[in-house]
Amino acid sequence: MKIDLTDTTASKINKALVQGRRAIGTPAVGMVLTMVIVTDEENAYDSVKAAEDASREHPSRTLVVIKRHARTPRDRTRSRLDAEVRVGSEAGTGETVILRTFGEVSEHADSVVLPLLLPDAPVVVWWPVDAPENPAKDPLGALAQRRITDMYAVEHPLDTLETRVRSYAPGDTDLAWTRLTPWRSMLAAALDQARTKIISAAVESEAENPSAELLARWLEVRLRVPVQRVVTPGPVVTAVRLGTDNGEILIDRPEGPLATLTLPGQPPRTLALKVRATSELIAEELRRLDADEMYAIALRGDGIKENS
Repeated sequence: MKIDLTDTTASKINKALVQGRRAIGTPAVGMVLTMVIVTDEENAYDSVKAAEDASREHPSRTLVVIKRHARTPRDRTRSRLDAEVRVGSEAGTGETVILRTFGEVSEHADSVVLPLLLPDAPVVVWWPVDAPENPAKDPLGALAQRRITDMYAVEHPLDTLETRVRSYAPGDTDLAWTRLTPWRSMLAAALDQARTKIISAAVESEAENPSAELLARWLEVRLRVPVQRVVTPGPVVTAVRLGTDNGEILIDRPEGPLATLTLPGQPPRTLALKVRATSELIAEELRRLDADEMYAIALRGDGIKENS
């Protein structure tokens, strides 16, 4: 069910949500959090689709904030809020409100979002593109327990990574880090099997890849060895090499969903290591809403300077 509201208010949107739930006979008590997506028209469809797919695992109220740019000086002073309310099959397993803000109200989107948050439920804010330099100090980011950005969406990801280092606050995370979960799990399992001292390491990836840089920093902290960055044609992270006295531990994924794991003295093994969809990444982030300490450590490279 869809309800379109033009030049509306947060109060009228809440009434429309109640009206929609009554019409389809679905209560709101099953929703576990509020997801706020701050995006533009170009990326709105894909972002909403990813959030709705993730809501099958985490039923939520999704608020999509689209700030419309003023075309004339008069538009900049005229405030307006349009909304599209989706409930039932139109909104996954939760409910979705698409908010389009015009004029001055765009500068105060938090005042529109605040009355629409689920009471006593966690809030997650996700910027698929155009994230603020300091998410925790952004008016919308300040409402959230978890703030999700994506360095893959920027022109110069490694410069943005350094900005994230300076502005990090507990609750911040980035999908460039989330994409590494299968790599980190596979590396941890390989090290458990090898049980040998690591004396060198290298991460191979396409140039300017933020996930590769985070992975290299994480390995430097965990293994206490310098990690070489090697540029390859990609796509994304293509291999991790760990040198030992007994030989090389290698995870190699030049392309496709499969990787090859090689351990010293053992035959190569083929393992699944696919590039995951955005909806899977968001679903993973919603499984834990406390601060991601390992992301903070990898981001800052904690311990590198101490041990160098």
